[in-house]
Amino acid sequence: MSNTKLNKTLQKLSSLSMSAKSSPTKQFISLAHNLNVELLKDCYFNLARNKAVGIDKVSWQEYKRDLENNLISLVEKLKKKKFKPLPAKRVYIPKANGELRPLGISSIENKIVESGITRILQSIYEADFLNCSYGFRPKRNTHQALNEIDTIIMTQPVNHIVEADIKGFFDNVNHDMLMEFIKIRIKDTSLLLLIEKFLKAGYVDNNLLIKTDIGTPQGSILSPLLANIFLHYVLDTWFETTVKTHTRGFCELVRYADDYVCLVQYKDDATKILRALENRFNKYGLTLHPDKTRVFSFGRFERGNAQNQNRKANTFTFLGFTHFCDKTRSGYFKVGRKTAMKKFRAKIKELNIWLKQIRNLLPTKEWWKILEAKLRGHFEYYGVSGNFQAIKRYYSLALRLVHKWLNRRSQKKSMSWSKLYNYLNLYPLPKPKIKHNFYTLSHKVVSYIEEPYEGNLQVRFCEGHYATPNYKLNKKEG
Repeated sequence: MSNTKLNKTLQKLSSLSMSAKSSPTKQFISLAHNLNVELLKDCYFNLARNKAVGIDKVSWQEYKRDLENNLISLVEKLKKKKFKPLPAKRVYIPKANGELRPLGISSIENKIVESGITRILQSIYEADFLNCSYGFRPKRNTHQALNEIDTIIMTQPVNHIVEADIKGFFDNVNHDMLMEFIKIRIKDTSLLLLIEKFLKAGYVDNNLLIKTDIGTPQGSILSPLLANIFLHYVLDTWFETTVKTHTRGFCELVRYADDYVCLVQYKDDATKILRALENRFNKYGLTLHPDKTRVFSFGRFERGNAQNQNRKANTFTFLGFTHFCDKTRSGYFKVGRKTAMKKFRAKIKELNIWLKQIRNLLPTKEWWKILEAKLRGHFEYYGVSGNFQAIKRYYSLALRLVHKWLNRRSQKKSMSWSKLYNYLNLYPLPKPKIKHNFYTLSHKVVSYIEEPYEGNLQVRFCEGHYATPNYKLNKKEG
């Protein structure tokens, strides 16, 4: 019976999605009733089961002991508008630069309700979100964003990049403005009130309750979607409808959460876009980080220009990768990428600290499985085209750290390199491997580009070749 009710609710959400897609201006009035026992139960079972507990000190397992009654009671509180989200428990996790990042740990019922709200909102806003947005969306990920950047630069006349970092974005989202954006599509007062409650729930830091009048709750399930809604109106839609119509050349935006880059053809357009971005964000109470905001040349001509000007070619970092102007074996342009040095060092440091702590806490066979998972996860993310040397180096340094800390246990338990290799033969670790291939552009596809300095029309082959309009290839023309 419960499965039947859940299927009905999921069908309703699917209908919402279809309705939102077919009617871009439609406003939805009745939504909160979808937060029923069946949907919330499904949300509960999709939660991570071994996460830290919030200020309620109730774990996933403890909540399960009387799950049905707990959920019935929760739904009743929601219907009577008596549900009050508990403040998050504030903890601090180390960042790559040595600083601490604040993180909020929500209570179990907060997580369940947030997950339910996210599903409802997602069914509507997925129809609205633009293709340039990749962060925290179903069936979208970082590698798709990276691939999109690669494709745009390799197939479009991109010669400049606008790199702009929003200073403390999640901490500075204006609640009133965010709610006004949500009200463009949502008119259900019950759901709107519930979202506001979560925004203003606050957090507990060292037993002190801190109220929040600004920003989205860091670490919450709902926060990424709210951030996407805010940036959809502030950045994505504005860039598509306003910026693109006021530039004389090509420009495109690629965004992952609050990280984004603008790929631009002409320098004057890039400069105008940067000024427009500053004004746009200031209008909504946000500022750009002065040290992480710039306009610079990048693309098929950057390497040659850098050589002529006796300087290093420009690079940029996005989603943990440093992008640079590389060349194929034939000498033609391609986008290269490697693990950002800052990220690489942070990952090695993190692994070193973990090995130091774990070596005496668990038997080798037990933490070895965790090490396998860590390496597999690293290669899954950083194993992209052109980055083999970086992941190979990470693997090599990981083995050195393993050997180092195994030998620090005691003289009796020391392990030579030969013993370690024998152990690896019995219990092999994942090897470095390219998991994501971005070099998949067809050799037959061509696009016309304009050389930015000389202005002569050329035909560009996607693999990096250039040819005059008579299609005769000449290596010197590259």
